[in-house]
Formats: sequence, C-alpha cells, structure tokens
Amino acid sequence: MERVEQRFAELLETLKPYYSPEGIALLERAFAFSREAHRGQTRMSGEPFVSHCVEVAHILAEFQMDPDTVTAGLLHDVVEDTEVELSQLREAFGERVAGLVDGVTRIGLMERRREERSGGKHPEARQADYFRKFLLSMARDLRVVLIKFADRLHNMRTISALPPESQRYKARETLEVYVPLAHRFGMYRLKNELEDISLKVLDPQAYREIERKVAMKRSERERRLEEVKVPLKEALEREGIEAEVTGRAKHFYSIYRKMREQGKSFEEIYDLMGVRVIVPTVGDCYSALGVVHRLFPHVEGRIKDYIAHPKPNGYQSLHTTVIVPGGQMLEVQIRTPEMHRVAEMGIAAHWKYKEGRVEGDEQLDRHLSWIREIVERQRDAGSPREFMEDLKIELYQNEIFVFTPKGEIKSLPKGATALDFAFSVHTDIGLHCYAAKVNGRLVPISTPLQSGDIVEILTSPNQKPTRDWLRFVVTSKARSRIRRWLKAEAFEDSVRLGEELFARELKRLRLHPTDAELEALARSFNRKDVEHLYAGIGNGELSLQQVLHRLTGVEHRVQRPKVRTPPQGAGLRLKGIDNVMIRAAACCCPLPGDEVFGFVTRGRGISVHRVGCPNVARLIQDEGRWVPIEWERDPDRTYLARILVRAEDRKHLLEDIVQQISVMEINIQGVTGRVSLGLAENVFEVDVHDRDELEALMARIRRVNGVRSVQRLNAPPYPVHRRPRLSSTEG
Repeated sequence: MERVEQRFAELLETLKPYYSPEGIALLERAFAFSREAHRGQTRMSGEPFVSHCVEVAHILAEFQMDPDTVTAGLLHDVVEDTEVELSQLREAFGERVAGLVDGVTRIGLMERRREERSGGKHPEARQADYFRKFLLSMARDLRVVLIKFADRLHNMRTISALPPESQRYKARETLEVYVPLAHRFGMYRLKNELEDISLKVLDPQAYREIERKVAMKRSERERRLEEVKVPLKEALEREGIEAEVTGRAKHFYSIYRKMREQGKSFEEIYDLMGVRVIVPTVGDCYSALGVVHRLFPHVEGRIKDYIAHPKPNGYQSLHTTVIVPGGQMLEVQIRTPEMHRVAEMGIAAHWKYKEGRVEGDEQLDRHLSWIREIVERQRDAGSPREFMEDLKIELYQNEIFVFTPKGEIKSLPKGATALDFAFSVHTDIGLHCYAAKVNGRLVPISTPLQSGDIVEILTSPNQKPTRDWLRFVVTSKARSRIRRWLKAEAFEDSVRLGEELFARELKRLRLHPTDAELEALARSFNRKDVEHLYAGIGNGELSLQQVLHRLTGVEHRVQRPKVRTPPQGAGLRLKGIDNVMIRAAACCCPLPGDEVFGFVTRGRGISVHRVGCPNVARLIQDEGRWVPIEWERDPDRTYLARILVRAEDRKHLLEDIVQQISVMEINIQGVTGRVSLGLAENVFEVDVHDRDELEALMARIRRVNGVRSVQRLNAPPYPVHRRPRLSSTEG
C-alpha cells in the first residue's frame, strides 16, 4: 500500500500547478473513499485493487482533465466492484462525479455480459447492440469514454496477470472497440500503445520478431536520422525559424499491419522512421515546408495539408515525403505545439479547465455531433450488419477534401461519390440528385471523387432514390437517408396494396367490420394501427387467411386470381391499384403475351411469374398471397428474355446470329457460350417488347445456317457475360 500512497502523492504534485485547492481536496477525499471501498481487494497481479484506480487517475491527469473527471477515475470501480451504491457517491461527491461513474459502470457491465456470452449465437447482433449502448453513453458525456480509455489502457499494461484466454479476449476487444474509437477521436498515442500491446498478446512470435529486427537496425536508423535532422535544424536556424526537430519511429503494430496487408517482409518496409518538426506558428509551418523542399527532393503527390483541411478528428499538420541521403523516402511532419498536443491527445486536448469550470471547444462539439448523428442513424439501419458496416466506415475512413462551387470545403471518406457529396450538403439535395458537374464536366452521380474536385449537384423534383444507389454510396449518412426513404416508400406501397387486397376479400365475403373492430384486429397482431395492419398484408408478413380468420373466427379460402393473357405491347399493373412496386420475376422473365399471376413477396412488392415458371409449384401453396395482374399498353417498354441457341460450330456463327438480332433492332444485354464435340451452345439475353417479338426473333435465328434449335429459357444454364452498361446522368 506504501507504493499506492506514493503514486497518489505524485499525482497531486502533477496536478497542483493547474488545480485549485478545492480540486486537490476533492481528489484527496476521493482517494480515501476508494481506498476504503476497495479495502481487502487485490488484482490478479496481487497488487491492491486501489492501485489500478490511482493509475487510471494518472492517465487522466496526463490528458489534463478536470477535477471531476480525475475524481471519477479514482472512483470508477466502486459501484461495479464493491457494496457502494451510486446514491452514496452522489451524496459524497455530487451529481457530476456520480454521473461519470455511472456511465463508466454501465459500459463495464455491458463488457462483462458481452464476454460471458462470447461464442454464442448472433455475435454480430450482440456487437451492434454493444456499440449502440457504448455510443449512447458517450453521447451523454464524452468524459465517460476518456475514463474508459484510461481504464482499458492500464488494464492492457497489466494484462500479463490474466489467464491466456482472457488476455486474448481482451486484446481482440481492444482492437475491435477501443482502437477504432481512439482513431476516430484522434488519440494516436493511446491508439498506438493499445495496438502494440494487443499484437504482443495475439501474435507474440510476430511481435518478438519485429522487436528484434527493429533493435538490430536501431543504430543504422539513428545515424540516418542524424543525417537529416542536423542539416535541417541548421537550415531552419538560418531562416530564423525556431524549431524542435525530432525522430519518429513507426510503432510495431503499424509495421505488422503493413507487412500483412502488402505481403512484404520486414526488410522491405522502408518507412520505419520519420521526422517531426515543431515550430511556433502556422506561418512558420509553411516556411519550414519550403526549407525542407529546398534541402531534400520531395515526392510528387505526397504533400498533404491537414492544416488548411483538418481531419474530422481535428488532426492538423503538414505532411511531405522526401528523398534523403541513401535514396530512401522519409516522411516529414510539420506542426505547431498546439497541433502536436491535439495529435497526441486527440479529443482530450479539446477540454479546457479554467477557473474551476470545464469547457469544450468547437472541435469537441463536432465530436459530440458525430456521436449523436451515429446514434440517430442506427434507427435507419435495417439490420445489425448494416449498422456495423456504417459504423466501420465512420471509424476507419481516410479523408478526401472537395469543394462546393462557392468554395466551401467538404470532408468525405476516400471513395465517396458525387451522390455522397450531395447528401453531405443536404438530405433533400441527395434525394433529388440526378447528375453532377465535377470540375465543370457532367458526370453520373456514381462517379468517385478526388481531393480538390469542385462539385456542383444537379437536382430534379421528379428524381427519386432507388435501391441501386446503396451499391455505390460510401458515407453512412447517404446510406441511412436512402434506406429511410426506401423504407417509407415501401411502407406506403404496402399499405396501399394491403388495403386493396383486404377490401376486395371483405367485399367478396360481404363483411363490413367497424373501425373499432379493425383497430382491435390490428392490436391482435401487435400492429400499431390499422395502417400497419394493411402494411403487414401488403408486404407479405401477414396472409389474408390469417387476418380473415382472426376477424371472423372462420377459415376462409382466398379467391384465386384469374390467369390473364395480356394484350401485346403492355406494361405490368396490379388490377385496381396504381403506383405499387411490381417487378418481373428473374426466375422466368415474363413477357407481355404470357399467362401470368402476381405473388406478394416479403418486403419487395409484387413479383410477376409466368404460369409455367418452375417456382409456381412452391408459390401456389400460399394462395393468400396471390393477386390478379393486368397489363397496360406501353409500346416503349422492353423486357429481358433469354434464349438458348444450339448450332454446329463454325466460323462466323456468332456473327451471323448477332446480325439477325441487329436487323430487328433488338438490344443484346449479355451473351455467353461453350463448345462441346462440335456443337456450340450460346445463351443470349435480349430486350424485347413482348412475346410475339421474341418468337419472331427466334424464327429468324432458326434460319441461320447450322442452327439446330432455339428455345426460350427461364434462367441461364451457366453464367452470362453482360456488357457493362453506360452510366446515365439520371443515376
């Protein structure tokens, strides 16, 4: 315990220069309280448990946090691991400290439950739920996560005392949870240490090998660094720039990841070192950059100005890569002392403790806004997988910087498209975006952007999102807004369809339920209201038989729709209902002229099948989801059809068949073929207006020399190679 007392005394000495006497007294009371609460408790290492609390407080003091936060660090485990109640803390230390301890305790309990359930079912759903709750805790007070970071860092520093399996679990959790958040919050010093300790636990052999090789090359690295630092320092002094020039070593996990991702050996990693230049002012940063470039040749395209365009986590520096004596590349970072403090401590650097109160700056507000927006977007995620995908984009993004026509800078993840940019400007602009101008050139909305692009968005009130947009957007904001719109649109379609189907059956059965009966019926299916009952029928979650049986107590057979032979040159339409999502089934590719019926799918509108479709035998068993389909005249519309052509293999066979298709001005979407024992088989995917046009085409192909048979297919017998479609400005 003597060692603990000494460490606490050192903590007070560290904090006295900028804490008031009241702040110091608060810490002394907290230490006494924590020591008494944890009396008799020891860690796995055999040390007194309270030693951990003091070390957590030390880490928070390094972050220069306020007295409430450091006090909460001393007390962070008393509610979770002792008999102390939160109300006792509230009475002894006030609402602010108790609130911080409560937030840390909640996260600790979540982690404990997560570890107990590890290896069970639905790990992705549990991980998503854990992250949601973690973010919610942070959204209430960001200081909670700083205490958890300090707690985790000290636990990782002492992880060797745990059993091997617990060590591996904690290391994996650190890489999955704490490292990405530390990266997003710009806490690079903490992130690097957590990564290195995790590597030492998870792959000790690789860690030891890197450690050994780094030690072997240390003298050589230091010599080369001196060859850069000395002349650079002298050149800066000649220019009257006061500067601190230091070497910077790449941390082990970064070397390990580069070796893994790029398939390189240790000897092939050349950027094991770098140089950092710290100068007094922003103006000095740019002057120092000029000195560096006059002294060493710089690599084109490797200059990054994070001062003018800070990273989302607040990081600022000038980066440049130069060629140093010996022909190797070396990165030079140039920054001011304040920028260096932010780069090292990240979000913790944005707390200001002045005259007994704690304040946050604009960058802190941006971090809080980001967390709250992520928490808000979780409602739009359709599944735990979608939520985790969006969160990983946010946590691991590399940035590009693009400009509006008025010169406003927008930061986007690398790979972001013009549509992502549109959503970053405003949700309504994104929803109605049909094209963009990038550097004055008209491009599709799926076009990836590059740093420095000037982007202008073109909109139309008639443009609406499609599910295809989700294939190319990158930002979680764009994805969540598109999903929200599609969900609302699908809901409206489902309500309209379900109401019509239900009304049709009520009319046939001569039933006239009252509004009160319909409300009771909706509640019986745990639906919010009648509208949500209709939606359940329309999207296939509820069958008409179920609903009618619940309403009347009698089994009813839903009337089968009549199979219709439609007119030629027609488009699909649900009888009596407009604006419902209807699609031709890919399994049988129905055409106007075919006998068809509609089937209500779960969440994807109505799928239209040919009567001869191989899936009919399965679908016919669920009569409650059949609907009658009509065809409307639409001479401009085409439909996909597949045909299989078997012919004797010869030169120019494919050319002759394509010629017959071209004569009829029919578009070819895809083609593939194979040859076996002199017989060629070719599958064509073509766009035709109706069945008659397809049959006319098949008749022409049968007349081609050597063709033995032509038949229509439901699905291709082997993969079809489609021509890439040219992207249109309408997205």
